Formats: sequence, structure tokens, C-alpha cells
Amino acid sequence: FQQFSDTGSRKEHVKITSEPKPGFLERLSETSGGMLIGLATFLLAFYLLFTNEGRALRTAKSLDEGLSLVVALDSIHSISQQNEGRLVHLAGALSTSKPLFDPSYGLSIQAVKLKRNVEMYQWVEYEDSKEYEENGEIKKETKYSYNTEWKSDVVNSRNFDREIGHKNPSAMAVESFTAVSPNVQVGSFVLSKGLVDKIDVFKQLSLSHLEDPHADVTRGGDYFYHSDNPRRPEVGDLRVSFFYAGLSGDDPHLGSADKVTVIARQRGDQLVPYHTKSGDVLEILYPGDLSVEEVFQKEHESNTMKTWALRAAGWLSMFVGISLMTRIFYTLVDWFPVVRDLVNVGLKAFALCVASSLSLLTISVGWLFYRPLWALLLALLSVVPIVVARSRVPPKKQQ
Repeated sequence: FQQFSDTGSRKEHVKITSEPKPGFLERLSETSGGMLIGLATFLLAFYLLFTNEGRALRTAKSLDEGLSLVVALDSIHSISQQNEGRLVHLAGALSTSKPLFDPSYGLSIQAVKLKRNVEMYQWVEYEDSKEYEENGEIKKETKYSYNTEWKSDVVNSRNFDREIGHKNPSAMAVESFTAVSPNVQVGSFVLSKGLVDKIDVFKQLSLSHLEDPHADVTRGGDYFYHSDNPRRPEVGDLRVSFFYAGLSGDDPHLGSADKVTVIARQRGDQLVPYHTKSGDVLEILYPGDLSVEEVFQKEHESNTMKTWALRAAGWLSMFVGISLMTRIFYTLVDWFPVVRDLVNVGLKAFALCVASSLSLLTISVGWLFYRPLWALLLALLSVVPIVVARSRVPPKKQQ
């Protein structure tokens, strides 16, 4: 069953599908498949939590080692042979040998990176679904709505529920790209590819001082339009914008060159990765003029944030895995509403306690070879969720 309506530039229709309510054996089969997925997720959580702790401690030790060895350079314009192979710290303005060009649009800029971003005006499909039970059947009502928007990627309209009237071109006539300067320096030092990759803060380039490059291209604001009427674009029209990162020369419209702070190993006139005794790599670049202490403080903060993010991801994976593996108990009683709800709450509490305990225990094992005392404390702490859960069980039930 379908209903159609047209709300201005946004079109929508509703489709209702129905299927018989799955029987007990079918639900049991689906639950069994979910148990296998849950087991894989459960095992993945152990790997994620264990390796994350080793990575975090190794990175922290490497940063402490780097802080104790780093040498701050007196000048970025002279290369001292005494610092050959050592970890050095320097700060200065970026410089590149040649400007980056986009001849198709008559644009050039003295920067480390120049990105051309092409967008096409296309149809986009949105879905809003809801399920309900009616006459012993599971019905799904899906509202499909279509709107025209600027998109950087080609939207495949062949996957739409209704392609008629919402067809997009299969490719863009102009492609996006990012140009990178082959030689980037700070003073007399050449940055490695890894350091250049870290220059990734892009700013949109103003096109107000440029003229229309071709007769079929119109400039509007900070965009070049491939359109007969940019104010009323049609599906298939293009607009092009430009972004730059790492301004490497004084520009009358953009200002002076960007400054960066680098910590890396000196090899001749190049700055390359430094391998620590802990097995990590130090190759650091930050925008601005920062001291050695500020750089390593930022690195420690970044390591801490990454560690806690992966811990949360590991705990969540373990919780989801346990929930999927124990879902079969819910399926066995799902025809008794009251019992079903109680079992559901109990299974969630069980998954919460076990996931918390096992996560803490896994983290403690990861710390065992690095910080034994902390590992022991975490192992003891891992018992707390189970003790709390048992203390809430009535005495008769425990017996």
C-alpha cells in the first residue's frame, strides 16, 4: 500500500509491508545466530581492552623518554651536526618551494595543501520506519521522503525505493582532489611525509578576489557554479569550493605564513620519526609556537582520551556480547509478559555486572607487567560488581 504527496521540493510516500509473526522456533533460531555474534563481540572486547592498556602504557613511557631526551634548537636556519640522530624541538613558519595550482579555475596559493571540493545537486532519500502488530502480523510502515541537496559524493538513486522522478547522474563531470606540496620546510629543515600529513586543519579559501574562469562557470560567494542559474540549481549542477592547510607564504588576502611546532629526529636537514626504547614512534607536529612541556602535555592528554575511549568501547562490546549470548533465556519466556519483563531486567543487570567485572579484570592483566600494584588493586575492584549484585539477592534465594 502506498500513498504519494508532493510538498514543494520535498516529495514523500508511505509504504506498508506485512509479514506473519515469527513462531517460537523461528525466534529461537534467530537468537541462536545472535549468540554466535555475541560470542565474537565478547572475545573482541577482551582483545581490545588488553591491547589498549599495553598501548597506553607504552605510549606514556615513550613520551616520558622523549621529554628527557629532547633538545630545543637555538636556530631553525642552521643545521648543527651535534644534533644528528637526536630528538629535537623547533618552531617556526612553514615554507614551500612552489605554489599549488588549479589551472582549471585559475587559482594558486602558497600552501602545504590545496583541496578542491566538488558537490553535485542531487536527490537524497530519507527513511522513517515504525513497526506494529496487527491481526497477528508484524507490519512495517516506512515513510520515504526525497529532497534535493548539495552532496560531495554521488548518491546512487538506483537504491531508492522510487527512482522515477528522483534520478541522479552516475558520476560528476569535475572531480575533487587534494594537492600536496612535495617539499615542506620549517627554516632549513625538511618535514617528513608523516609530519606533512599532520598538517590537516583546512580553511575555506575566499574567492571574492577572483574572476569567473570560464563562460559556463559562475562565481557566487566562495563557490564556482556549473549551473545556468545558481540561485535555482537543477539536479546534476555542480559547485566547487577550495580549502587550504598550512599557509606557507605571506599572502595579501590571507595573512602571514602559519607557524608550527615540531618534535622529531634530526637526520641531516630532514626531520624524521624517532623510535623510542619502548617501541613507540615520536613524530609530533602542532600548529602554533609551543614549548617542549606544552607539546608533551598535549600528547599525554591525547593518549589519556584515546585510552578511555577504547576502554569504553571495550566495555560496551563486552556488554553487548553478553546480552546477545543470554538473549535465549528471554526468548524462552517471551510469551509470558510479566515473566518476560522480569527476565529482561535481570539479564541486563547480569550483563552489566559481568561486563564491568571482566573489563576491570582484563585491564588489570594488561597492567600486570608494567604496574603490578595497580593491577592487583584493579583485580580486587573487579569483584565489587558481583559482590554488590549478590548482596541484593534475598537470603533465602542465596541458600
